[in-house]
Amino acid sequence: MKSGRHARILDIIAEKPIETQDELLTILKSEGYKATQATISRDIKDLRLVKTLGSDGKYRYVTAEINTTNLQSGFSSLLGTAVVSIDRAENIVVVKTLSGMAQAICASLDSINYSSVVGTIAGDDTIFIACRSKELAAGLSDELKKLIKQG
Repeated sequence: MKSGRHARILDIIAEKPIETQDELLTILKSEGYKATQATISRDIKDLRLVKTLGSDGKYRYVTAEINTTNLQSGFSSLLGTAVVSIDRAENIVVVKTLSGMAQAICASLDSINYSSVVGTIAGDDTIFIACRSKELAAGLSDELKKLIKQG
C-alpha cells in the first residue's frame, strides 16, 4: 500500500506542478488513497522530495534527480549574471563576483557536489575552491567559464 502510494505520488508530481502537501493529499484522496497530512509529510520525506522554483515562478515538489538538473541550470544562470572573473593558482580556483554574491554562488556550487572539489570558502565577492589536484582545478575552471557563457 505504501509503495503504491509512493509510486502514485511520484507520478502525480511528474504530471502536474504540486505546490502544497494539502494539494497532494486532496488528489490522493480523490483517487481512493487513505492518507493524512502526517502520512503525506512522511511520504515526502521518505521520497526525498524537495520544493524548487519552477519556470512559472511558483514552487513545486520535485524528485532529487530533477532538482539536480534545476540546480545546474540555476547555477549556470547565477554564474552568468554575477561572476566577474575566474582564475586559478595551483589547485585553487578563485572566482570573483559582484559584491555580495559570493556566498550564494558558493552555496549553489556546494549543492552540486563536484567530485573534484575538496572544499569552498566564500567572502563577500570572492570564492576560493580547493580542488584535489592542479589538473582538476584546471578542468573545473574551464567548466565554470563554459557555464558563464551559457548563463
